[in-house]
Amino acid sequence: MSPGFIDPHSHTSGDLGHADVKRRQNAGSLMQGVTTVVTGNDGGGPIEVGPQLTRLEGLTIGTNVAFFAGFGTIRSRVLGPSSAAPDAAQLTRMREFVVTAMDGGALGLSTGLYYAPQSYSTTDEVIALAKEAASRGGVYDSHLRDESSYTIGLLGAISEAIRVGREAGLPVHIAHIKALGVDVWGQSDSAIALIRAARAAGQRVTADQYPYTASGTGLGASLLPRWAEAGGGDSLRQRAADPATRERLLAEMRENLRRRNGAKSLLLTGGRSELRGKTLEEIARAQGAEPVVAALSIILDGGGSVASFNMDEKDIRAFMQQDFVFTGSDGSGGHPRKFGAFAKKLREYVLEKRVVTLETMVRQSSSATAAALGIPDRGLVKEGAFADVIVFDTAGVRDRSTFEEPELLAEGMRWVLVNGSFAVDEGKLTERLAGRGIRRAKR
Repeated sequence: MSPGFIDPHSHTSGDLGHADVKRRQNAGSLMQGVTTVVTGNDGGGPIEVGPQLTRLEGLTIGTNVAFFAGFGTIRSRVLGPSSAAPDAAQLTRMREFVVTAMDGGALGLSTGLYYAPQSYSTTDEVIALAKEAASRGGVYDSHLRDESSYTIGLLGAISEAIRVGREAGLPVHIAHIKALGVDVWGQSDSAIALIRAARAAGQRVTADQYPYTASGTGLGASLLPRWAEAGGGDSLRQRAADPATRERLLAEMRENLRRRNGAKSLLLTGGRSELRGKTLEEIARAQGAEPVVAALSIILDGGGSVASFNMDEKDIRAFMQQDFVFTGSDGSGGHPRKFGAFAKKLREYVLEKRVVTLETMVRQSSSATAAALGIPDRGLVKEGAFADVIVFDTAGVRDRSTFEEPELLAEGMRWVLVNGSFAVDEGKLTERLAGRGIRRAKR
């Protein structure tokens, strides 16, 4: 028996808010033992958090859910897709939006500084908004500005996140920590040392991680330089149509593709149906085109999601063994992690490879996550806590989702209780949707 798992980084708001009750059940999470999901990550969370939680509870949902306030949502609401810096009045408005979200129950402020238009922000701009979350007991959650060598580098980006927490005065949680791409493979030891130094100095710094060598993102996010995205899609098309600008664009895309370990490492998982399941290398070869030219064509034609095979197993293991790193899915369409991350870690990294113990895995997936993010009365089996409880079969637990079939449900969870109600009974999903909205614990 174990506390129900908590996924600190999920992309499930679209499922939980869907008209189809099957989607709202969030079966992919439940069958991994996940009873609570946190969403609104990467800076994409809502501003009106309170009404959103109330709406989801009214619909009935399969798992508990908590939200982060989204820096990207807030910046876009005020500045649109512009690369401009906010003036004093605009910054004040952005801070007010953080207050609205926090007063509605958000766990804290989430950023996705790698992605446009959030990438155009300065650290000082982020700190100004993070201070509002800090004053209300929130956490700073961040998809780092760089997990590779695109701009300030992995170590520079970790240092930036730590600085935000230090100057704004709130705990830092690093989303899906990794060393992404050939330029930073092996830097996990230096990243760990940075975080440990901050913790030793009294800061609260944690991270989450999914157990896959492939990340998941958009093809454009993988390859386009951020300056090319300023102003939105129409501006990108104008730049791509100008011969001189197009040459500069393709040159930088070539370098970004190298960072990602080449065209063979990018697998199309979304977008045009005839391209799904093929690597960029295969698509380019079939078109008789250079990979970046084929990629730009896809991006301008609506884009698509990719699984990007860009991580080294040694770094994954090193991060996983740290007491400040928790289990997360970063679950997104087309990637098996949404339906398999927790089960894969249990089967492969606990029971087979013995990278971490079962006790460590449970703590990294429940109580430690709840404590770090300020989720009240979850993550522990104790009197007075909510009855989110799971019982699993260590002999039978396993992930089944693959890149070819990413939505196959995991196996091995015998019983899953959400708020005392059986969501999974003797290994089978029930029709009970007992999830609740979770508001931030008062610190």
